[in-house]
Amino acid sequence: MQIRESVAVVTGANRGIGAEFVRQLLERGATKVYAGARDASTIAIDDPRVVPVTLDVTSAADVEAVAALATDATIVVSNAGISSAIPLVTGDLDGIRREFETNAFGPLRMARAFAPTLAAAGGGAVLNVLSASSWASFPGATTYGASKAAAWSITDGLRLELAEQGTLVTGLHMGLVDTDMTAAYDAPKITVAQVVTAALDGLEHGDVEVLADEPAKAAKASLALEPTARYAQLLGAA
Repeated sequence: MQIRESVAVVTGANRGIGAEFVRQLLERGATKVYAGARDASTIAIDDPRVVPVTLDVTSAADVEAVAALATDATIVVSNAGISSAIPLVTGDLDGIRREFETNAFGPLRMARAFAPTLAAAGGGAVLNVLSASSWASFPGATTYGASKAAAWSITDGLRLELAEQGTLVTGLHMGLVDTDMTAAYDAPKITVAQVVTAALDGLEHGDVEVLADEPAKAAKASLALEPTARYAQLLGAA
């Protein structure tokens, strides 16, 4: 997938990983980036190639409006996500649904809305920001892990369904990233620049999966183990 001369849409683009996606896409030669956030005024990148758009991925109306505007898009980056630390057993079900609506249904809504546009562009690409938590649940983030596991499966399904129109569907997995979301965790973290560089390198190489760091690689490798063994290994390394 060629990023130079591309037109991208990025969700959750007002800070952290999303803002870094906007910056690096422009650096690699994208001609335009539609930068989405719940409040478009929070998009702080001052560049004429950036088009701030109001985009709450849990809102069908917002997604449809941006899809109607960005008919020149060739790359869709679904980055918007939340982690609320709501427990699955005792947590508020509405809060759990909200996390799934953002982390799993958000990328699905974006892919459904932009599939015709990408087909018209010759295929283009969808990049879904997932997590090492797609493959393992961790204390304090069980709802997050469940929602990211659903997003991983959705990403695989989208890849199958969009293959005929030539759309590359890439899943990005990583451990802790140094963002506001992980500020409370005292553990090694990858930088936003490192994770976005890995993602865009993978996209340009045509990779369907990008493992941005060692925690992501360890989580994927652990899938072959019996559950008690894999969790002993993963939690012991956390």
